[in-house]
Amino acid sequence: MEKELLRIEHLKKGYGTNDVINDLSLTVRKGEVIVVIGPSGCGKSTLLRCVNALEDIQGGQILLDGEPVRKNAPNISRMREKIGMVFQSYDLFPHRTILDNITLAPMKVQKRKKAEVEQEALELLDRVGLKDRKDDYPRQLSGGQKQRVAIVRALCMHPEILLLDEITAALDPEMVREVLDVVLSLAKAGSTMMIVTHEMAFAKAIADRVIFLENGQIVEESSDPKAFFERPETERARQFLHTFDYESD
Repeated sequence: MEKELLRIEHLKKGYGTNDVINDLSLTVRKGEVIVVIGPSGCGKSTLLRCVNALEDIQGGQILLDGEPVRKNAPNISRMREKIGMVFQSYDLFPHRTILDNITLAPMKVQKRKKAEVEQEALELLDRVGLKDRKDDYPRQLSGGQKQRVAIVRALCMHPEILLLDEITAALDPEMVREVLDVVLSLAKAGSTMMIVTHEMAFAKAIADRVIFLENGQIVEESSDPKAFFERPETERARQFLHTFDYESD
C-alpha cells in the first residue's frame, strides 16, 4: 500500500457563527483519487481551500508529508508548491499567451530554467491536445480548452497532490467530456487527487474512494465507489443520489 501523503485531523472551519467544516478527519494516500460529493453548501470547496491554505482554520490540523499546512505559516510558499489547485473559473492571465501562463510560476517561484520549463509545458500541452495553441491568448480558447490549460499549469509545478474544484461547472455540456478525459488520464498515470464534482458518472468512474459530506461532516465514506453509487449505506446519501435519477417510477 502506498504511503500516507495527506492527513486532515479534526478540522474546523467557520465564518462567524456558521460552522462550515466541523471536526472532519481524512487521510489520502499517494496515488489515490478521492472524490468529494454532497449538496451545495456542505463544505466541499471550503475543504479544498483549507487544504491549500487559502482559508484560515479554527481547529485541527492539515499535514502534507508530515508537515503542517496553514495560512501564513513560515513554510506556506514551499508547501503550496506541493499542492496544485484548479478552480472552475480557470484564472488564466488574459494578457499572456498560453505558454506564458503555464511557464510563469515554475520560472518565478521555482527558479527553473526557461528552456526546461517550456519543453515540459509543450509536452503537457501536447498530452492534452493543445500544443498548437501555445501562442494563443485565453480569449481565443473555448472554456474546455482553458480548463485543460489550467490543469497543465498546475501539473507543471510538479505538485504532490492535485485539488480540482468543480472544474466542469462553468462549461457547456459538450465541453465537459474533454476536460474529464484529461483528469481520467491523470488518474490512470497515478496522480494523487482530491476532486469536488457534481458529475456523478465521472465520480463513479474515477474515484478510489468517495466522501459524502453534509454540514461539514463526513456522512458516508466508501472505498467501493460502484457499491456507493448503487447501494449507499446511509439514508441521506440515498436521498442525495436520488436527485440525479431522472427515470420515472
